[in-house]
Amino acid sequence: MKIIGAGFGRTGTMSLKAALEQLGYPCYHMVECFPKGPAHWKLWEQAGTGAPDWDAIFEGFTATVDFPACTSYAALAEYYPDAKVVLTVRDPEQWFASVQSTIFEREWIEFLPGTEAGAYMKATINDYFDGRMHDHDHLVRRFNEHVARVRETIAPERLLVFEVADGWGPLCEFLEVPAPEEAFPHVNDTEAVQGLIRAIMDNGFQAVLGYKG
Repeated sequence: MKIIGAGFGRTGTMSLKAALEQLGYPCYHMVECFPKGPAHWKLWEQAGTGAPDWDAIFEGFTATVDFPACTSYAALAEYYPDAKVVLTVRDPEQWFASVQSTIFEREWIEFLPGTEAGAYMKATINDYFDGRMHDHDHLVRRFNEHVARVRETIAPERLLVFEVADGWGPLCEFLEVPAPEEAFPHVNDTEAVQGLIRAIMDNGFQAVLGYKG
C-alpha cells in the first residue's frame, strides 16, 4: 500500500481513483469492494471489530480511496508506515447535499440493514456517523472533525490535503511523479451511483453485482 485516501466518499474520490490509476497505482474504492461480495465484506466486518486482515482486503491494490477504507485511515497509516495519505476535501454543505442524494439517501439507508451488506456498511460507515445519516448538523460536524483529526494525526510531510479541482500539480508533486500531459480526470458519477443504488434495491446485490456465493 503506497497511498491511503482519508477523504469521505463524495469528496472527489472517484476522480482521485481515476487519477491514481493513470499514475500507475491500482486503486481500491467502494466500486471495487461491492462486486467482491459477502466473503470480502466479512473482512470489513472483522476490521470493524478490531481484527483486520488488511493485506487480504487490499490484495492487488497499491492505493485506496473512499468508503469503506477512509474511516480506517489511522489504522491503515499505522499498518503501512511508508504509505502517504491523501485527504480529499470539499465544501461541507456541498458534501452533505451530495451524500443525501446518493450514498446516504434515506431509502437506501433504510434498505441496507436487512441485506448481506448491512453489517459491513454499518461497521465501516454508519457507526462512524453514529447512525445519524440524515442529521445535517451532526454530519457536517463529523465531516469537519474528521478533517481536523486527519490533520492532527498524520505528519505534515506525509499528508496532502487535496481538492480535485487543483488537478495534477499538487498530487504529482506530493507523490514525486511526473504529471501526465492528459487532463486530470473529473468524474461526475452522481447519476451512476443513483442508478446502481436503485438497481440493487430493486433486484438485490447479487443479481446486480454478479458475485458468486
